[in-house]
Amino acid sequence: MRSLLIFFLLSGAAIADVVTPTRTLRPGALITVTDLTIRDGDHPGAFDRVSDVVGQEARVALYAGRPIAFEAIGPPAIVNRNQIVPLLFAATGLTITTEGRAMERGGVGDRIRIMNLQSRATLFGLVLADGSIKVTQ
Repeated sequence: MRSLLIFFLLSGAAIADVVTPTRTLRPGALITVTDLTIRDGDHPGAFDRVSDVVGQEARVALYAGRPIAFEAIGPPAIVNRNQIVPLLFAATGLTITTEGRAMERGGVGDRIRIMNLQSRATLFGLVLADGSIKVTQ
């Protein structure tokens, strides 16, 4: 019995759980607990807890029965493409606030392209929780 246990541990044949969708989810779909199930399998780079996936948004199509990769989901988008958003720029002692147009969709913490409406310059910024964009470049 002891030699069987040692063989099992050395062979690396341990199987983990992975989270898979119960149905195909389109990009942009908000993931709920009824959309998910746990299956046996070992897939590095895939979620193993349902709680990590619920409430996230599908970034790509998620197919039923296939493991959900880390990069396939993200926080729900709060800024849509072409939406007018407040832009914030802060440097040592200077704060500038203006309006811009989002060139991409993005969720909290995403880095997206934006266009300053006054100068027509294309910039990059981070999406903040209130829907404004903190300019980074």
